[in-house]
Amino acid sequence: MADFLQVSTATETREQAVELARSVVTRRLAAGAQIVGPVVSAFWHEGEFGTGEEWQLLLKSRADGYAALEAHLLQHHPWKNPEVSAVPLVAGSDAYLRWIATTVGPVREQ
Repeated sequence: MADFLQVSTATETREQAVELARSVVTRRLAAGAQIVGPVVSAFWHEGEFGTGEEWQLLLKSRADGYAALEAHLLQHHPWKNPEVSAVPLVAGSDAYLRWIATTVGPVREQ
């Protein structure tokens, strides 16, 4: 497994995305978060096709902290079954990867 990940999820509103990003970054589960949106999604949900606008969160983290990050997202996300997925960062500038490595740390309650 790669040492670093980009983890993504989405929310219905910008405010939900900002709050979720704040809660993850202040607890040092991710070094940073980018919020993109609104984006248009097409999906199947409970047997029905739908479309809608969402706000995407892209979180930068270490692979060894993924379990804690996923657990936090699932616990604090406003949706019952949100997307939480990760892709490895296979390359990046040394300074950027060092920033992720040194910023993500033990959970800090805020």
